[in-house]
Amino acid sequence: MKEYRKIKAIISGGGTGGHIFPALSIAEKLKELNPENEILFVGAEGRMEMERVPAAGYDIVGLPMAGLQRKLTLANLALPFKVIRSVRMARKVVKEFRPDIAIGVGGYASAPLLWAAERLGIPTLIQEQNGFAGLANKILGKKAKAICVAYEGMERFFPADRIIFTGNPIRKDIVPATDETKEEAIRYYGLDPEKKHIFIVGGSLGSGTLNNAMKKWISDGCPGGGDIEVIWQCGKYYKPGTDAFMKEAQEKGLGGGNLKHIHHYDFIKRMDLAYAAADVVVSRSGASSISELCAAHKASIFVPSPNVTEDHQTHNAMALVRKEAALIVKDSEAAEKLMDTACRLIENPEQIALMEKNVAVLARPDAARTIADEVYRIIK
Repeated sequence: MKEYRKIKAIISGGGTGGHIFPALSIAEKLKELNPENEILFVGAEGRMEMERVPAAGYDIVGLPMAGLQRKLTLANLALPFKVIRSVRMARKVVKEFRPDIAIGVGGYASAPLLWAAERLGIPTLIQEQNGFAGLANKILGKKAKAICVAYEGMERFFPADRIIFTGNPIRKDIVPATDETKEEAIRYYGLDPEKKHIFIVGGSLGSGTLNNAMKKWISDGCPGGGDIEVIWQCGKYYKPGTDAFMKEAQEKGLGGGNLKHIHHYDFIKRMDLAYAAADVVVSRSGASSISELCAAHKASIFVPSPNVTEDHQTHNAMALVRKEAALIVKDSEAAEKLMDTACRLIENPEQIALMEKNVAVLARPDAARTIADEVYRIIK
């Protein structure tokens, strides 16, 4: 059996669950290969990684890094000073921790940390989750020892000889559902086993677009949904407004006068069971979401967020749509088309079966292990 020597690694990035979950997956795999491995995370102050990473049992250092606002604001004027301070702090962290390698997974903190590591002679690895690389990763990729990617055609952005096709790391409990896990999921969410189930998830922070599409569907009387139950993650920020809407809808008799078939939550703790229960999933098309849905072998409808750099969520979704592994609805058309598309799909078992077959081929369940092995190859 191959032995893995003790190493020290810095993993930088975050901002959303789409960056944090892959980062944690890589860390967990490195600790699995050698429990004595030392892992330090570097994130952005005030972002969700500052809570999620310590909750997973890892140390994290926060940088004052922030993103550029699309509108002219005072925050943009302060950004250059935050960048300079973040780079200085990153250099200090690298010098004190003395890692064998620095790993960037995307997010505000990734760029200054990898920039500092490169200039201090520490080898770097980039985990590019999307099908369209951002500017920071394209620049950092010129000196990175490896760029681990999840989509084909990434030589447009990175040196071809350093690209490793790994897929995106995902949570280890995301696997194809069995009859047993589907039964467990039905019980866990209090669902009717005789009905069909749609899971609507707007990411770790929720989605106003998906929520508005659901509200319109309910207001219109849930057309086409007589035999459907919905698990709906509306997001913590949107939960109070969603609660008020559901109460008013119930009082007005919307949705047929009984909304017990709609189960809404601010956050889904058991994503594995939500996927297991679902016949169809409606989701944004962040890289981690797509990778999890591939691993779970789920028929999905993607609504790419328009509020992302280089429209990369559309690129992500289209990689599956072109292979008949998913459907896509534009953000601007979601209110009118999304739930109608979902209801028509769920009544078409042949199309669902085809999508599940095609999406299963795209799954990369061993991505974290492949990346961890690449880390050891670079250090050696």
